[in-house]
Amino acid sequence: MNSHNLILASASKVRAQMLSNAGLSFSVEVSSVDEDAIKNPAGDKSVEHIAEELAITKAQKVSANRSDALVIGADQILECEGKLFDKPEGRASGFTHLQSLSGKLHRLITTAAVVQDGQVLWQATDDVRLTMRDLSDDFIEQYLDQAGEDVLASVGAYRLEDIGAQLFTHVEGDFFTVLGLPLLPLLGFLRQQGVIGS
Repeated sequence: MNSHNLILASASKVRAQMLSNAGLSFSVEVSSVDEDAIKNPAGDKSVEHIAEELAITKAQKVSANRSDALVIGADQILECEGKLFDKPEGRASGFTHLQSLSGKLHRLITTAAVVQDGQVLWQATDDVRLTMRDLSDDFIEQYLDQAGEDVLASVGAYRLEDIGAQLFTHVEGDFFTVLGLPLLPLLGFLRQQGVIGS
């Protein structure tokens, strides 16, 4: 399959890097989905359902103009004590996120979906449970100084793959899921489709 037939419908640099590192050829087309419209009237929707709906909607939006392509949509939601977290808007918001997560267990729920011609061919949802140690305000400030602006692109204001590892005492689940994709199941599906060799 040619690279133009596989599309990542995500602005995430980390997701793109994961797919690239796994040897995939693809293009990126960001879908401008109103995430708040899906998240806000959540009602009785589970966190998993919201993540699935977001991932599928993103992929379907791109697929509407690229019916020949396999479009990968993805989303990740952070849930802590029943509260959903969005990506922090600036450093002060990142600081507040980390204060709120300090000393607590939270979940990252990650969904990926593959859509072709508007139809969902495959989807997978996975979650990871992360226990953050008690963080002092001084440590959070120092951490944000070291981590830099890029960390604010993460829903939890951390990246486990770098100095963000210092924030945690325990992580239960798949590392790729933390980064934003259930990568191994996705690769399995793409292998079945002949996108990558078997």
